[in-house]
Amino acid sequence: MILTAGAPRVRAFGFALLAALPLLSGCASAIPAGEGSRPATAVSTASRPAGSPRPYVPRPSERPGAAAQPIPATPRAPLPAAAPPAEATTAIASGVIVGPDFATLGVSAEQAAAALAAFRISCPSVLRRTDTSGLTLSADWTESCTAAKNWADKDALAFFTRYFGTVQIGAGTAFVTGYYEPEIAASRDGRPGYDVPIYRRPADLVEVDLGQFADDLKGRKIRGRVEDGNFVRYYDRTAIESGALEGRGLEIAWAADAAEFFFLQVQGSGRLRLPDGGIMRIGYDTQNGRGYVGIGKLLRDRGELQPGQASMQGILDYLRADPVRGAAVMNENPSWVFFRELTGPGPLGALGVPVAGRASVAADPKYVPLGAPVFLSLDRAEPNGLWVAQDTGGAIKGANRFDSFWGAGEEARAIAGGMSARGSALLLLPRASVARLIPPPFPAQ
Repeated sequence: MILTAGAPRVRAFGFALLAALPLLSGCASAIPAGEGSRPATAVSTASRPAGSPRPYVPRPSERPGAAAQPIPATPRAPLPAAAPPAEATTAIASGVIVGPDFATLGVSAEQAAAALAAFRISCPSVLRRTDTSGLTLSADWTESCTAAKNWADKDALAFFTRYFGTVQIGAGTAFVTGYYEPEIAASRDGRPGYDVPIYRRPADLVEVDLGQFADDLKGRKIRGRVEDGNFVRYYDRTAIESGALEGRGLEIAWAADAAEFFFLQVQGSGRLRLPDGGIMRIGYDTQNGRGYVGIGKLLRDRGELQPGQASMQGILDYLRADPVRGAAVMNENPSWVFFRELTGPGPLGALGVPVAGRASVAADPKYVPLGAPVFLSLDRAEPNGLWVAQDTGGAIKGANRFDSFWGAGEEARAIAGGMSARGSALLLLPRASVARLIPPPFPAQ
């Protein structure tokens, strides 16, 4: 799952699904139609008055689903650490302390093998990137990436023990949500029952790198369009739902259900289940430059979510209970994501490589070098263990904030849809990095 500009990624907003709401993340999704079912015919967009938002018509054939029941666990306590400076905006500024030896963490051989596979495919991107966290240099990764090429997955535990040390960033207290690759009903062409447009990137959407105009704005980008010689903000969700992009041939497909597509936009990528049974995969191309607003947090703050509704599935139920109200709530998130069809491996994360279910997490690159392994110890057992940071998310910000990727399918949807876990986190960094950040007595090996 936000969002910053760059390579295609799994989620648009880190994909953290509904902002800070304790459900999935950023970077949740769609509920596939039942076997053999066909979405009900929707209200035709041709009949709506110009400038009015698209009606939201829920599909009675959709299964409500349910979030998976958490498996409780007892997390490791964070290491004692001084409070990070209030002005800290990177890992190095937040404070770094050496953690325990990797071999003592209790990672399973299966988890280590999956993490090694994810690390291996990340290495080419890792070696080219500039680490904005301040923790590593590109050369620090050379030894481990070279070794990973031919290291046997069955000996992955030995690989991480040999080449990595663990560190804690700041207080070490972690918050983890979940995301997955949704699958929703859609058609390549508009037809009865499929009338929610899925747009490609418009030609008039311009991205400006502010760093070209001022050194203190390096790394900041804005998006908008040119109108009457002026650079103005791009259309927000309400304007797009009201027809701002109609008639321009931007549709790459048409979804059957507006709420499902809304959640796919939050995830940033997904699978479209076509009427003939085929699958079309789409991925994030860009976003309209409007700030992301998590509707789950809005509903929670207003007291409109009842106990047990704080999940993707509960919010879908809320939206479908009153379509008029549901459409209005969705439009309170002005962000809109534009997609492109993916024909190769996917879904892709911020590193530009496929992310792996149960092995990849999204993280804030100012606090976690992308490509770095991450050890999570949380109060929920499912995400405990070793992951690799391969993605980012607009709502995934700050130290020890992660969004776990669970893959595709019903089980992934159920786990990600209600994922909210707290505990501690450790980063695995190349031993050269740790030795530079924390001089001996860090144990060399």
